[in-house]
Amino acid sequence: MHPTDIPAKYTERIIARRGRLHMFEEIDLTRTALLVIDMQNVFLTLGHSPMEIPGLLEIVPNINRLTHLCRNNGAMVVWTQHKASKEWRSWARNVASQETLEQIIEQTAEGSYGFQLHESLDVEATDTRITKQRHSAFAGSSLHERLQAAGRDTLIVTGTLTNVCCETTTRDAMQLNYNSIFVSDANGTRTDEEHMASLINLALYFADVMTTDEIEQLVAKSLK
Repeated sequence: MHPTDIPAKYTERIIARRGRLHMFEEIDLTRTALLVIDMQNVFLTLGHSPMEIPGLLEIVPNINRLTHLCRNNGAMVVWTQHKASKEWRSWARNVASQETLEQIIEQTAEGSYGFQLHESLDVEATDTRITKQRHSAFAGSSLHERLQAAGRDTLIVTGTLTNVCCETTTRDAMQLNYNSIFVSDANGTRTDEEHMASLINLALYFADVMTTDEIEQLVAKSLK
């Protein structure tokens, strides 16, 4: 599990500007959606793909805790699945070699084993699923429209990679006027350094950063 404690020199800046550490002191789950970003076999299944993220299975119990909490209290649960495509030209031309590009596209193709959500996740038929082709779950998808139709203005963000699709989605969420909580122990990436860099930047400028325990406490307080 990645470290989750943001260094004091950053939390002190947050408190000095905001007057408190956390943005939100209550939450209405009937206006909230839990986003689970790209928890697919291509990232979670050991030995399947060079895109696997070591240790990522460690965050699954926290994600499942949050799915139970959210469903039981009226929140929408949204699972995104990433599909790579050459249509995203700025990515396809510049980020990977041709060989690596072809492998990524093959292993995230719809219907492939790599595209599927990992079997350890608590997915229900009534949950919402979104296929995405950009780092942000809002880019070129129906996510924003579906959240608005369901009356959701607050997001709880979990999944992978912390510093890529999860962070990018959270940044875009703020631009679209969503309140966001980024779950520090229910997001994962390749290294502790990359994970912590995202937590610091998001906490400073884009979202509230909480642990799963803290979210459970926030919900319990809000329901009293």
